[in-house]
Amino acid sequence: MKPWDNIIPESDLERYALAGFGGSAPLGKKPVLLIIDVQYRTTGTHPMPFEEAVKEFQTSCGDTAWKAIPNIAKLLGYFRENKLPVIYPYVAPKIAHDYGRLAEKSPGIMGIPAKGYDFVEEVAPQPEDLLLPKRHPSAFFGTPLVSYLVDLGVDTLIVTGCSTSGCVRGTVVDGFSYNFRVGVASDGVYDRSEVSHAVNLFDLASKYAEVAPADELIAKLAAS
Repeated sequence: MKPWDNIIPESDLERYALAGFGGSAPLGKKPVLLIIDVQYRTTGTHPMPFEEAVKEFQTSCGDTAWKAIPNIAKLLGYFRENKLPVIYPYVAPKIAHDYGRLAEKSPGIMGIPAKGYDFVEEVAPQPEDLLLPKRHPSAFFGTPLVSYLVDLGVDTLIVTGCSTSGCVRGTVVDGFSYNFRVGVASDGVYDRSEVSHAVNLFDLASKYAEVAPADELIAKLAAS
């Protein structure tokens, strides 16, 4: 089953098919793994139902995040084993001049305790990985990400992390716009809304990316 089964109406699926969306494109031979915002601020320090998790960090997605982490770890293991590059776009602690419009739309994001910005231990970066602090949803906006990708000779982005409807989506669309091939681990991204998660994966799969479970992406990469 696809994440959007039983959520996207059959009539919408038919419209997209008639319009010619949803084709399949191969992944390239020079991939990079992006692990976006997998910090305790989006997961909580351990698996908890959403209503409990937001008491610890208001930005937590609860136990849905912890269901994704083992699948992110699978991809991370593949990239480490094959000595492929890994980049961690992450939210840095907010300071006054960074607030911008985000403080007005999402004030809860502004007061996260310092522990919330730590990387989740199960998929934490190693010294050889690239860390990419960002201030906006897309990992491309206002960062040197493109220059890193050019220097690495990358042709494919494998995207994991949080949130499907926000930073993941923004990064995928921008990556596609820069003409990179993009794969999204459907079971390695997460969101606080099941519907928003599913709808965004459907839209990304229809227009911008190869969306598949981590195991399937690994198989496609190995065959590239």
